[in-house]
Amino acid sequence: MRALIKLGGSLLESADSRARLARELAEAVRQGVGLVVVHGGGKQMSRFLAERNVAGRFVGGLRVTTPEVLDAVVKVVAGSVNRELVATLVAAGARAVGLSGVDDCLLEAELMDEDLGAVGRPIRANPELLELLVERRFLPVVACVAGDRRGSIYNVNADQMAAALAAAFRAEFLIFLTDVGGVLGADGRPLPELTTAAARQLIAQGTATGGMQAKLEAATGALRAGVGSVFIAPGAEPGAIARVLAGDQVGTRLILRENGA
Repeated sequence: MRALIKLGGSLLESADSRARLARELAEAVRQGVGLVVVHGGGKQMSRFLAERNVAGRFVGGLRVTTPEVLDAVVKVVAGSVNRELVATLVAAGARAVGLSGVDDCLLEAELMDEDLGAVGRPIRANPELLELLVERRFLPVVACVAGDRRGSIYNVNADQMAAALAAAFRAEFLIFLTDVGGVLGADGRPLPELTTAAARQLIAQGTATGGMQAKLEAATGALRAGVGSVFIAPGAEPGAIARVLAGDQVGTRLILRENGA
């Protein structure tokens, strides 16, 4: 079984939360799962920039990435956040290896919009490095920073990165672990199952916005690209990873259906 798990930066803020997730991820690898982890670090980035009096600006949910912000992304997301997570995974018994999309052009990106600065749109994933590591039972831990063949570096949305890598890695499961219980419907209750058509409706109605909109769009793209099962699941719930991989109902499962509810 192959799985890619995306961890939101909020789940990595607390040392206790990070340690629990590391134990669960390490256990999945011990159980024979070919696992890749992708992580963000938005909250850590915002704190780092605020401490240096650098104003943060967002357009359409994407952080405008000036040269100063890009330098912080590399230092924080691909630096301290990645290193802390890798160290915690190693302490839990995993053979964790820290990477970013820049390594061997694991994720190639292009400039999304000049007005956004160095924000990248994923255009191609090259999974050979992931294949080599997972085959030897290493656990790749990938920060959401990408590159291109000209040596540029881009800040990339972690959900988009997870979807692109999951498809290229031929993952059977893509799990977005979040700080909420799943996708909320118009009545505010978590939905156990959601078609891609219904997901588009939630976005159009303004029910799913911001980070959840980004996850739903990434999940839809992953399903279209051949990923077997996509879940948006509560990362704060102990055992959620094992339960999803065992086929239990946890959070919201996304189903590819382009028409109807």
